[in-house]
Amino acid sequence: MRKPAAALSLLAALAAAPMAWGALPVGATAPDFSTSAAMGGQVFQFSMAQALREGPVVLYFYPAAFTAGCTVEAHDFAEATDQYRELGARVVGVSADGIDVLQRFSVSACQSKFAVAADADQRIMQTYDAVHDRNPERAQRISYVIVPPGKVIYSYTDSNPEHHVANTLDALRQWRRGNAQQ
Repeated sequence: MRKPAAALSLLAALAAAPMAWGALPVGATAPDFSTSAAMGGQVFQFSMAQALREGPVVLYFYPAAFTAGCTVEAHDFAEATDQYRELGARVVGVSADGIDVLQRFSVSACQSKFAVAADADQRIMQTYDAVHDRNPERAQRISYVIVPPGKVIYSYTDSNPEHHVANTLDALRQWRRGNAQQ
């Protein structure tokens, strides 16, 4: 009798365990969404579909504004904004922070150079497989490169913010080279 009970306990524990890190696979269609965002302290409605009409989007998810790693990552993306523009791309960060927090973060850490979008209900994080495995109220640190009309060409998951900018820039450069030959 103890073995079935132990097996049931193990199954219940596995079912309740947090999911492992995930990300949309390369080649997937990026889910469309609209949400409040801030850039330079100004609030506006961000639309993924509209952004993709203008070119590639580097969509990155981060756990929380004003934390050490997320501030470093936002600063790195801000410093690379001109490189993204040269490649025809825009950067958008997404977190579960409220828009009031993101207004301040968009000015300080993002240096008013790119938008940060609010996902307070984690709806966007869920559709992009970016919910943090140990803290479901926050996002996992994942960066995507999405090209028109909405295809994921690159994804990178690493809790360390160090390589997200370099890797997404490399992915955009490779994509540009491949499209220049066609």
